[in-house]
Amino acid sequence: MDWLKRAAGLRQWTRGGARAPHKPLLLLYALARFQEDPGGGLRYSAVEDDLRRLLAEYGPPHRTTPAYPFHHLVGDGLWEVQTDLGGVSPGTGVRALRESGATGRLVPELRQELRREPGRLGELVRLLLDAHFPPSLHEELSDAVGLMPTSVPMPTPVELDGQRARYGYGYGRRQRRDPRIRERVLAAYDHRCAFCGFDGSLGTRPVGLEAAHVRWWAFEGPDALDNALCLCALHHKLFDKGVLGMERAEGGHQVLVSPLFDGSGETARLLVRDLAGRPLTGPRPGVPSVADGHRDWHRGQVFRAA
Repeated sequence: MDWLKRAAGLRQWTRGGARAPHKPLLLLYALARFQEDPGGGLRYSAVEDDLRRLLAEYGPPHRTTPAYPFHHLVGDGLWEVQTDLGGVSPGTGVRALRESGATGRLVPELRQELRREPGRLGELVRLLLDAHFPPSLHEELSDAVGLMPTSVPMPTPVELDGQRARYGYGYGRRQRRDPRIRERVLAAYDHRCAFCGFDGSLGTRPVGLEAAHVRWWAFEGPDALDNALCLCALHHKLFDKGVLGMERAEGGHQVLVSPLFDGSGETARLLVRDLAGRPLTGPRPGVPSVADGHRDWHRGQVFRAA
């Protein structure tokens, strides 16, 4: 069984480019718990709060429930659910999952593979992270689900629905990453954060500046200047977490700050709240600004509006 290919082909609701990371989050959580207790199961009533917190933190902006992935992941052949009476999953009803003692775990064949080939767990983790979340969140999300560090070799590209792997862990993607995208984006913004203007360097090399995708690469966001911003490390992280966003304004774009952001100190005011309504810096003349479609995707799928 090609478990990497199966994990790469998770069936998800994808209408209009919407994010639906429910199954990947549950699978990452299950892999972490397998590391801790390979023979244990995840009783819905015991893990519901953990899964709900993960969805609130790393899922789409709208409210959702962990009951959906707990039940529907069964259909992807990686996960099984049994009740206290030995039956299968009772469905997506929260009350039914709780009262039936519904317990999920990785399917026996996958558990056997992970025991026989310990490196496979790391490969699955890297595939899920790369396919569904931006790099700025990988380490934080790994910690959040409780994953222990693993040594992860780069897998061989596979065929998925007739398409060759894009690059690295981007199974099924149609184009390769641009290794010069950071250099191109930083140059387009004169090596200055588009939100705050930070322009630090160490000698002749920029430091603390990153190329941020507006529409995430995992969701068909291209390595292109009209889908990228030069941001400092702090504002890149806040942009990917939905604390910061952007909207069209006269002459270009301006910064949005989530009304859900809370920070009472002076530093939080200076570095975050005072950015609200500030015009973006750059890009240089002749360089395309962020395309409307990519900006709108971020505002709908990442930015935490009221």
